Amino acid sequence: MLHYALVFFVIALIAALFGFGGIAAGAAGIAKILFVVFLVMAIVSFLVNMSRSKG
Repeated sequence: MLHYALVFFVIALIAALFGFGGIAAGAAGIAKILFVVFLVMAIVSFLVNMSRSKG
């Protein structure tokens, strides 16, 4: 998930460099969403692991 967020971030940077504002904004939005999903999944995974190791 983090890999795809970084890929879309790089696409957004390249599109912004060449002046494609709409594509850059779309790719940046997708990258933000994927990064948030990655963070949520990482936190849930961490909490599940912590609860399993205590029991």
